Amino acid sequence: MFDTLSSKLDSAFKRIRGRGSLSKSDIENTMKEVRMALLEADVNFKVAKDFCERVAEQALGEDILKSLSPDQMIIKLVQEELTETMGAQASEIDTHVAPPLVIMLVGLQGSGKTTTAGKLARYLRDENKRSPLLVPADVYRKAAIDQLQTVGKQLDIEVFPTTTEEDPVDIAKRAEAHAKNSGFDVVIIDTAGRLQIDSDLMTELQEISEAIEPHEILLVADAMTGQEAVHVAQGFDEALDLDGLILTKLDGDARGGAALSMKAVTGKPIKFIGVGEKSEALEVFHPDRMSSRILGMGDVLSLIEKASKEVELEDAMKLQKKMAKNEFTFEDFLQQLKMMKRLGSVSGLMGMIPGLGKMAKQVDPELAEREMKKTEAMILSMTLGERKNPKIINGSRRKRIALGSGVRVQDVNQLLKQFAQMRKMMKSFSKMGLGGMMGGGGMPNIGDILKNFR
Repeated sequence: MFDTLSSKLDSAFKRIRGRGSLSKSDIENTMKEVRMALLEADVNFKVAKDFCERVAEQALGEDILKSLSPDQMIIKLVQEELTETMGAQASEIDTHVAPPLVIMLVGLQGSGKTTTAGKLARYLRDENKRSPLLVPADVYRKAAIDQLQTVGKQLDIEVFPTTTEEDPVDIAKRAEAHAKNSGFDVVIIDTAGRLQIDSDLMTELQEISEAIEPHEILLVADAMTGQEAVHVAQGFDEALDLDGLILTKLDGDARGGAALSMKAVTGKPIKFIGVGEKSEALEVFHPDRMSSRILGMGDVLSLIEKASKEVELEDAMKLQKKMAKNEFTFEDFLQQLKMMKRLGSVSGLMGMIPGLGKMAKQVDPELAEREMKKTEAMILSMTLGERKNPKIINGSRRKRIALGSGVRVQDVNQLLKQFAQMRKMMKSFSKMGLGGMMGGGGMPNIGDILKNFR
């Protein structure tokens, strides 16, 4: 996510890093590089130009020039401007309305509307304790109706029955009435899309909007299309007066042009971002956290939020005590591995930890996934007694574990060696008061696991 932009900005700051003072030309040259980095990231030209002018104006102020650490002050100004450009603060859906809350998803074909409808329904159900109803209103593609039915079944979320013979406006009206009568407090309408904006599509969407007066009209746009996504947003906004946007495939967007330009060009906030294919891979967009990640400062708040959903405080405290007593077992390690898998990719987690952003770029996600599966397979091939007391794992047991997990004996030997080192490291972390992080030791686990991937 934003790898190219992060790398370019880091290069721009290298020349001023550690300097005791900065001249006017130093600042101007740095901002030229920042502007080039933004343009190469496919940021809108005017947005990039205005961005750099505002930062340069503040950077040339007397306080900055006389600062004891001017390089850090420049980076701080860039971070603040990135945050402001992307919307300043998170803009979530307003759920404080008389039910049902009606959300209309619009966008071009292929932007990920249908899967996003499911992700949004799951989010509102699990995070906001809502009862959502999914509504397939793309009557031109039976596959779209079938896909939403499948998504609803997988998530155990009800889908309003529709057919390709029905009128989209009638579908929306009937779905809203059904929700009122059946106790659903959220209605998410998945509308039709086209390969490009056309008058017929906009007329249909306007008619649906006028008929049901949705509380939120959200555009689902593909972040990887860069400035094209911004142009699409402008077109939809002119016709429908959007309330916000959901950017999909942001995890695969190395440039970031759409995310950085969207709010400044359209005036509409990015409300959610899609960061993967899983149903839970939809996150509230926090401009301040994203700017920190872009500049390699991590995103500890999001990491803590993710971990807190997966780890019970009582379990974390028990684990911390085990670590302090050097009683951490393979059984505990297995639970940590499972928790990490639920939290997301290894590279994604590393990007949230300050100082590990650059290392994350060196991690091959597919290789990391394979290595984690291999480690899990070896632990699952151990008996319960072996997991609790690795010291009993002799030569014959190692052969059995290797055979059971489909790996070499050398792999089992390496795992046992790394595990012994990990226990020592965890005990040290626990003494320093870091054991409670990531559920009582998750951060040390990540560091040790990554030895396999370097």
